[in-house]
Amino acid sequence: MARSHTLETFDIDFFDDAPIRHVIDVRLPVSPQRAWAEFTRQNTLDWCRAIKKIEFVSPAPYGPGTARKAVLGPGYVTLEEDFFDWTENPEDGIYRNGFRVVRANVPGIRRFGEATEITPAEVGCRLKWTFALELPTSSRAVTALSGPASSTVYKTIEADTLKHFANLEPAR
Repeated sequence: MARSHTLETFDIDFFDDAPIRHVIDVRLPVSPQRAWAEFTRQNTLDWCRAIKKIEFVSPAPYGPGTARKAVLGPGYVTLEEDFFDWTENPEDGIYRNGFRVVRANVPGIRRFGEATEITPAEVGCRLKWTFALELPTSSRAVTALSGPASSTVYKTIEADTLKHFANLEPAR
């Protein structure tokens, strides 16, 4: 990774309290178990145009302490992620994980992470995907990561995710 910048750490409350938050809250037409398998497989999110590559660098089985590397967009942004929250309850169809970015190859990010929660729905499952971000107030990245351009990126991620899951075997 070229010139690595270390980000500040945080706990689970950051996903509720972050200065910049974006939440994707949708229904997927697959079982919670199938959705979880898609979100936790090697090279996950390959269906998202905004993401070039995601690779788990820790061996399975995954859980707290799992490390992952993400390359965003056309490949300019690289993130090193650490999962600090990981809960799997297959009997109830409830799954959750959360990671914090520990290092990024771009400056101007204080804290960034994502939390994914998958729960049963009347048909299929509910995906609640929270992106949490804090930037230094002097950062030029503030507008880029919290303005209209970022809103378009999140809408693209949501649309790509819905399309991907619509093409999978439906929930029973």
